[in-house]
Amino acid sequence: MSTPALTHGVGLVVGVANKRSISWAIAQAAAREGASLALTYQGERLEENVRELGATLSAPPLILPCDVTDDAQIDAVFAAIERERGRLDFLVHGVAFADRDDLDRPFVETSREGFRKALDISAYSLVALTRRAAPLMEKNGGGSVLTLSFLGSDRVFPNYNVMGVAKAALESSVRYLASELGPKNIRVNAISAGPIKTLAAAGISGFSGILQTYRDRAPMRRTVESAEVADAAIMLLGPAGRAITGEVLLVDAGYHIMGV
Repeated sequence: MSTPALTHGVGLVVGVANKRSISWAIAQAAAREGASLALTYQGERLEENVRELGATLSAPPLILPCDVTDDAQIDAVFAAIERERGRLDFLVHGVAFADRDDLDRPFVETSREGFRKALDISAYSLVALTRRAAPLMEKNGGGSVLTLSFLGSDRVFPNYNVMGVAKAALESSVRYLASELGPKNIRVNAISAGPIKTLAAAGISGFSGILQTYRDRAPMRRTVESAEVADAAIMLLGPAGRAITGEVLLVDAGYHIMGV
């Protein structure tokens, strides 16, 4: 019988909000593959959800507060991981946010503060987390960083607006980080998943129409499930992805190849 892909690995998963979160699907898959996890929550409102979900994993995870706009909280997360686990093998970044008003109004009317907030939370947070993760990974001979994107980074989707710009910045950050950290054997990749009904998706007006378009036009004539994204994540996080870095892997039933 083969050894699970992440046996003895220690991972940090940021972005779990509820049971529909893609980050949660990845956390479940990583735990099944033998990883020891740390999960973060943003604010008291989500703490109970994350603790309840964490309790269902086979091995108790560290549960830590982390507002990704607060450098002190980010520092505290990595200090706790080093103290309690002594190492870090992978980081999953599943954080994204834009003000609802900036998704509902025309993009040209995006507020300055809304633009700053979307880029800070959705893109810069990857840089901030990776900066703290890299020394822990380097001590252990390397590691893997994975973030989550969407095709709206490259193409215009109705009501995606400033989030599409933030995802474009996120994907560019993946490439720059991969280039800088490659010599330390730290890989940085993204998965661009097809549309999935998550808490974040609920803020996009007309999301059900995007889902139907994927069902109608994707080569596989369907959308994707969180578990399928999680399976791709395990490949990129584990030894099967050891030669892959700087990549944006499309997991969208083939929708991205279609012209019409």
